[in-house]
Amino acid sequence: MFRVLVLIFLVCFSACAISKQPHMNHFSPAKNIVVAHRGAWKKNNLPENSIASLRNAIALNCAGSEFDVRMTADDSLVINHDPNYNHLPIEKSTYANLAKLPLSNGEKFPTLQQYLQAGMTKNTATKFVCEIKPSDISVDRARIVATKVLALVRSMKAENRITYISFDFEILKQIIAIDPTAITQYLDGNKSPDEIKAAGISGIDYHFSVFKAHPDWIALAKKNNLILNAWTVNDLETMNWLLSNQFDFITTNEPELLFNRIKQNAN
Repeated sequence: MFRVLVLIFLVCFSACAISKQPHMNHFSPAKNIVVAHRGAWKKNNLPENSIASLRNAIALNCAGSEFDVRMTADDSLVINHDPNYNHLPIEKSTYANLAKLPLSNGEKFPTLQQYLQAGMTKNTATKFVCEIKPSDISVDRARIVATKVLALVRSMKAENRITYISFDFEILKQIIAIDPTAITQYLDGNKSPDEIKAAGISGIDYHFSVFKAHPDWIALAKKNNLILNAWTVNDLETMNWLLSNQFDFITTNEPELLFNRIKQNAN
């Protein structure tokens, strides 16, 4: 009987220990505004949108690491910015053919599942900023991609780690219809904060030039309790302007530079 009780205790203790492993379950978003654009790739000459650049963003403790999702001809969700990968059109190619061609650092062409799994390992603070790309084939296909992305995220229990962004307004509406609690940000810059609020979208993530052309949108976004993000900010002058306007996030290819500027401002 004693041995049975000890065994039960050890099993329960092990289960609790596993559940408390920070790399698997505990997650508390970093309290900074730095979002690495396609991961933190530039300083170390890593491939954009690679798992290596994601891990580097995590090592820097960025608030977020942005990446791009597309779907292959055989419905595999993959990570790539451009519609083509090594001259192969992603939407018209199978994953098997795409995977034959590694990234420049030797990494295998990543699927979304592989990317998220790598990003959830030993990561307690850096969120995924998932840009779902519009489809060149059809609007309906883009909605299917959005649906599949949400299903995968849910199956991996990564909902609290992710923000969805897109240039496609319909993609964001599809996400909200499936999960009204999802954090979403619109990228195109052609809608006012009032329109974004009315659509139920969480925030605006516009090119910084849009905010300079519409400075009144900054105050209006704050009034509407919208998240304020700007892309892609790589120079100190623009960083300083956004910091002075108290943006929630700044998306950059130069996360190290932005961290340094924030540190200087704090001193």
